[in-house]
Amino acid sequence: MTFLYRLFLAFYRAGIHLSSIFGNDKATLWLKGRRDINKKLNALPPGELRAWFHCASLGEFEQGRPVLEAYRKKYPGIKLVLTFFSPSGYEVRKNYAGADYIFYLPLDGSSSSRRFIHAVNPQAAFFVKYDFWYYYLHYLRQRAVPVYIISAAFRPGQAFFKWYGGFFRKMLRCVTRFYLQDENSGKLLSNIGLTNHVLSGDTRFDRVKQVASGTDGQPLLAEFASQAEVLVAGSTWPEDEKLIAALLPAMENLKLIIAPHEVSEDRIREVVRSFPGALLFSQANTASVKQARVIILDSIGKLSAAYRYGRFAFIGGGFGKGIHNILEAAVYGQPVFFGPHFQKFREAVDLLRLQGAVTVSSSGQLIDRIGDYKDASKYAMAAEASASYVSGRAGATEKILATLE
Repeated sequence: MTFLYRLFLAFYRAGIHLSSIFGNDKATLWLKGRRDINKKLNALPPGELRAWFHCASLGEFEQGRPVLEAYRKKYPGIKLVLTFFSPSGYEVRKNYAGADYIFYLPLDGSSSSRRFIHAVNPQAAFFVKYDFWYYYLHYLRQRAVPVYIISAAFRPGQAFFKWYGGFFRKMLRCVTRFYLQDENSGKLLSNIGLTNHVLSGDTRFDRVKQVASGTDGQPLLAEFASQAEVLVAGSTWPEDEKLIAALLPAMENLKLIIAPHEVSEDRIREVVRSFPGALLFSQANTASVKQARVIILDSIGKLSAAYRYGRFAFIGGGFGKGIHNILEAAVYGQPVFFGPHFQKFREAVDLLRLQGAVTVSSSGQLIDRIGDYKDASKYAMAAEASASYVSGRAGATEKILATLE
C-alpha cells in the first residue's frame, strides 16, 4: 500500500506542475511557496523548543487558532511553527503575528517529511481536524513526538473504517490523542481499537465568539448598514448569487453585502456582472457607501466581521458540495439561510431543528422566508436560537489545554 501512496504523491505533484503550466494561480503559488523551503528550514536557530501546528487551509487555521493562541499564552517559552498545505491559508496568514515561523508544508514523502521534522524538531505536533499524511505521522511517532488532532470529526464512510483501510488506520495509530467534535466520532474510533480520544467539542465555536467580541469594526460597512436592513451573503458561488440577485427588485428596502468564496480578478468581475452598479469594498468611501445598495467584499479576511452588520445571513455553497461556515454568522444572533446541500454539516442540521436557520431552494422561497421575519417575535426567536446555539457550545479550547501532556 505504501507503493500506491507514493504513486499518489507523484501524480499529485505532477498534477500541480501541469496546472501551473496552464495558468492555475493556486498551483503556481503552491509550487513557488515551497521552492525555498529547505533554505528556510536550515535557517531555524538550534536549541529552541518548538511546537508545530498544521492547518490544511484558512478555514482550519481559524478553527485551530484559539488553541494555538492559548498554547502560546500557557507556554511562552516554546516557539510556534505554523504550516499550511494550501495557498488559500498561507497567502492570507503568512504574516500572522501569533506564530514564530510560518511555512508551506512540503508535500509528504519519505525524505521531505524526515527533513522537515528533523529541522523543526517539535516537542509536540497539532493537526487541525484532518490532513493526515503518512510519512509525517510515521516519523513523528518514530521520534516519540506527541501528536494531537484538534476538532476531529469522523464519518462511517471514511477509508479508516472500511475493510480495506488498514493503511489509513496506521496513520491514526500514530496519534497521541484525538480531541473530538462529537460522540459518534468516538464510537467509530473505539470500534477500530482506538480509545485515546476526548470529547472536547469544536473550537470553531470559540473562534467565532472571539471575533464577535472583538473590536475589528468596519466603519464603512457600519455606515452602509445604518439606514436599511442588510443581508450578508458569505462564501458565495455563482448559483448562490443568482438566487440572491433576485432579492433586489423584490425587496426595495434590503441591501446586500456579498463576499464570494473566491476573490480572483475573474471571479470578482463575474460577481459585478451579477450585481450591476455594485460597489467594490476596496474602492468604497464614506460618500459612495451612502449611495450603494450592494457592496462586494473583494479581498479575503473581511467576512467574519462583516456578518455583524447584517440582519440576515446567507451562507454559500448549499447548491454545490455543501455549505461553508455558518457559525460566523450565527454568533451574531440572526436568522441564517442556505441552500439544500447541508446534510453533512451538523451545525446546519442543529440550527434548522432549533429554528435558527432556514434552507431554501429558490429565490422565491428566500423572499418569502425573509418576509416571514417581519413578525418581530418570530425574528427574535430565530435570533436567540442562533446566538444561544453558539454560546452554549463554546469551551473546547479550555478542555484541550487542560488535558495536554
